[in-house]
Amino acid sequence: MPERGPAPRRRCGNRRRMAGLVWKWPRTRLPVGASALGVFVLCWLYVFPVYRLPDEKEIVQGVLLQQGKAWKRNQTAVALFRKLLEECCDPGQLFAMTKINSPMGKNLWFDGEFLYSVTIDNATYSLFPQATPFQLPLKKCSVVGNGGILKKSGCGKQIDQADFVMRCNLPPLSIEYSKDVGSKTQLVTANPSIIQKRFQNLLWSRKAFVDSVKVYNHSYIYMPAFSMKTGTGPSLRVYYTLEDFGAKQAVLFANPNFLRDISKFWKSKGIHAKRLSTGLFLVSAALGLCEEVTIYGFWPFSVDLHGKFISHHYYDNVLPDSGFHAMPEEFLQLWFLHKSGVLRMQLEPCEDPLIQPSA
Repeated sequence: MPERGPAPRRRCGNRRRMAGLVWKWPRTRLPVGASALGVFVLCWLYVFPVYRLPDEKEIVQGVLLQQGKAWKRNQTAVALFRKLLEECCDPGQLFAMTKINSPMGKNLWFDGEFLYSVTIDNATYSLFPQATPFQLPLKKCSVVGNGGILKKSGCGKQIDQADFVMRCNLPPLSIEYSKDVGSKTQLVTANPSIIQKRFQNLLWSRKAFVDSVKVYNHSYIYMPAFSMKTGTGPSLRVYYTLEDFGAKQAVLFANPNFLRDISKFWKSKGIHAKRLSTGLFLVSAALGLCEEVTIYGFWPFSVDLHGKFISHHYYDNVLPDSGFHAMPEEFLQLWFLHKSGVLRMQLEPCEDPLIQPSA
């Protein structure tokens, strides 16, 4: 009889007879909840990849390495970035709500609310200008944040030399601050939360609000009336209050399509936050509307370039809600634009406070 060859090896999953019993490899199965959690974590890491943001000291050191180097505007980089903004967000046409971009009957989706929209009716339509009320492109623009780095900066005169000055969130411009932040204003933002907290939603003393905004002279007050449902009422009350008192200021409503597109644009660049800061929205608009942009007061850190403690704002040290904005991430994006020659970021004093002329 021919010899039998060795028995073929059986695979792991095959049945084996052991002591007359049939045995199978056990199969493990994750609970449904654990499987769903795993999928969620993988998706989260795909959308928001894990990375380490440099800490405050590292960022300050990186900025210090650039100090002393002459800054030069890069017109090629400016044109390229403006093209990117125009393609994604079209600030020239969509910065504010107008009769052209928001006609009657249009269904407008809020950028800060899921599944919520409003249809433009005759009453709402009448609040909009015919078109963006600026002669575009604007020439030299100053965008003024409220960072404590402006204190004792002596930058007021330089800020006011711009053709168009934009400011954030109704900041104080009294004489004690004018040397550092200037007094000229063409556009100032106003978050509805400021109207709610500082002016009691304009439900009682409207005159106090009208008096407070006189410091902004003939300027536009830019408000996100159609971002959150809670902000619509206060924004409309600001409009009617200024109109009723015959004030010099006028309200422009931010277009939620513009805010939504700008947010997507910066998130694609690596900013991970619940919502962009007002300052970044305003700088983004300026880069699309202005030929030259210089920004002031955009420094979200607790120490200046020389390691000295500074307040959060030039007028107080009230910190923002943690986890809502990603200020260091925003700063790094703006700092990259500075190094690329797209905008100029003023971080050092414009004048030595010791030799400023007295008032």
